[in-house]
Amino acid sequence: MKSTPGTRHQPSGGSAGRTDIGRRMAARRTALGLSREELGRRCGADANYIAYLEDRAASPAVGTLVRIADVLGVTVDDLTGASADRVRGRSGARRDTALMPLGEDECRSLLGTHGVGRIAVFTAEGPAVLPVNYLVAGPDIAFRTAAEAVAARAAGTEAAFEIDNIDDVTAGGWSVLAVGGLAAVTDPEEIRRLSAAARSQPWAGGPRTHWMKITPARLTGRRVTHEW
Repeated sequence: MKSTPGTRHQPSGGSAGRTDIGRRMAARRTALGLSREELGRRCGADANYIAYLEDRAASPAVGTLVRIADVLGVTVDDLTGASADRVRGRSGARRDTALMPLGEDECRSLLGTHGVGRIAVFTAEGPAVLPVNYLVAGPDIAFRTAAEAVAARAAGTEAAFEIDNIDDVTAGGWSVLAVGGLAAVTDPEEIRRLSAAARSQPWAGGPRTHWMKITPARLTGRRVTHEW
C-alpha cells in the first residue's frame, strides 16, 4: 500500500474496523460527491490509503488530517469528532471587529457550501424554525419534508431560510438569510431533477418525499471581519 509521508499505520495485530475518523471522512466525502480517487489526488495520497483510513483502525499523522480536512472543507476537530459536543460562539470578542455586508453573488456561493439550514415559517401557534437538509436548485432553495409537516402546511406563505458559519478560533463567522415565497414542488420533471441532485436523504428519516422550495425575493448576508 502506498503511504503518505509522515503517516503512521496501525500496527499489525491492532484492532480492525472503521473509527470515528473513518466514518466522518466517508460521510463528508460522499456528501461532497467525491470518489476516494479524487479525494486522494487532491490531498496527495492514493485511493488505497483513503480506503484504509475510512475502513480500518488507522492513526494518521496530524499533517495528513490537515490536508484531508482542507479538501473536505472541515476542520481536524470535525474529522476526529472533537468538536461534536462543543458549544460554539463562546470565544471572546475582539476589539478590531467589523460587520461587513455580503453581496448577493457571495451569498449564493455560500449557500452552496452547506447542506443543512434553518427554515422559519409562521404557523397558527406562532413562528417555527426548523432544521432541514437542502440543496440549491437554480434560483431556488429546495428541501424535502413530510406532506403533513409544519413546513408543508406553510406553502403559499412568506418564509425565511438561514445558514451560518462560526469560527471560534478567530471569533469570526458569517450568515446568509433568504426571504421569499414558500411553495410545494408539483411538477413531476422538477421533482425528478431535485431527487437526482440530492446528495443525501433527510437526516430525520421517515417518508420525507414532499419537495418544497423557497424562491428568494431578498438574499442578504453578513460577515464578521477583523483588522490584522
